[in-house]
Amino acid sequence: MSLKWRILYLLARCYWRIFKPLTLGVKLMLIEDGAIWLVQHSYQPGWFLPGGGVKRNEDFETAVRREAREELGAELADLHLFSVYSNESQYKNDHVVVFVSHKFSMGTADKAEIRAVRKFPLNKLPADLSRGTRRRIEEFVNGRTQPEAGIW
Repeated sequence: MSLKWRILYLLARCYWRIFKPLTLGVKLMLIEDGAIWLVQHSYQPGWFLPGGGVKRNEDFETAVRREAREELGAELADLHLFSVYSNESQYKNDHVVVFVSHKFSMGTADKAEIRAVRKFPLNKLPADLSRGTRRRIEEFVNGRTQPEAGIW
């Protein structure tokens, strides 16, 4: 892991613990041919859904399309709301909007933030998949068809 990104991530966690800010984020499930694209960040171990924070005055769809371009170099042809979640696991009041895309083109990942990008079969996910990511993928595989709020 990149030492610079790891230190910045740890400083952010300290800030979250003290101030407990309200944050908005987006995540993306890129699904094709029975497989899902996942990322490894340079600042924490494990595999995650691509995504990130929503900027001021940015709508969720714009944010997820921007994050797909920034993290993966991906352009999304279709985009569907999957669900909305709240997450208080890192001492912040985080709300995450998850989208699904089945039609997209992949590009080149951001080498500063993203250490690896890989496609995994939905029935053969990596052991070091984040818990929230694993739950979202299981919900998708089990046929969730209507967006609903839940805990990340």
